[in-house]
Amino acid sequence: MVKLICGIHNHELVKSLVGHPYVRRLPKVEKTLIADMTKSMMKPRNILLTLKEHNADSCTTIKQIYNARSAYHSSIRGSDTEMQHLMKLHERDQYIHWHRLKDEDVVRDIFWCHPDAVKLVNACNLVFLIDSTYKTNRYRLPLLVFVGVTPTGTTFSAGFAYLEGERLNNVVWPLEHFRGIFLRRDVLPRVIVTNRDLALMNAVKTVFPECTNLLCSFHINKNVKAKWKSLIGQRNAWEYVMYAWGTLVDCPSEQ
Repeated sequence: MVKLICGIHNHELVKSLVGHPYVRRLPKVEKTLIADMTKSMMKPRNILLTLKEHNADSCTTIKQIYNARSAYHSSIRGSDTEMQHLMKLHERDQYIHWHRLKDEDVVRDIFWCHPDAVKLVNACNLVFLIDSTYKTNRYRLPLLVFVGVTPTGTTFSAGFAYLEGERLNNVVWPLEHFRGIFLRRDVLPRVIVTNRDLALMNAVKTVFPECTNLLCSFHINKNVKAKWKSLIGQRNAWEYVMYAWGTLVDCPSEQ
């Protein structure tokens, strides 16, 4: 029971409820819509824009979108942790996966690939690109990505690995399992493209000694632009130098 002490407000009534928590509450229909758009891999800002288009008077903020997405993901996992949920998804969808433990119940590194990716890896085995990406998880683990190239120039995801670190020991382990998904020894990669990550380059030499390791032209051009832009002040001269550099890189022969 609520006991009324004083029925007089100590402030004036607000003219607008914008910013009030009560107004920002998401109705059940919008929560369902957010869940459906999250399944479709829609970005939070696009989800918010869609809600605003459906309801022009909506006071929902991007924070509520993130909270609703987090609640949806938690409802799917239940009492499982993120890693336990990932393991269950691997088993459910019959992914090929390996992991090793740091302690009895702490996963150190994990590698996985789709069954269809194994078929593509063995069919299109000439060129592969390997690189790490970051900011993909709350634990700040680097995600090592294996990308294959088809004869038509298109790419496909060949495998993924979350690593404890980027030392040689950490990188060699997923490369060894990546080598394990090749069904025959004569279909091993001919060329592996990486950036100038020395640990990754040394791991490629260790696991794939017979293949050629090339540096990624995108990272080379990025470094060249950063160096030359600071040395050359005039923009016209800088564009000419970059054009000459591109022509040199694309030469079919050394002559």
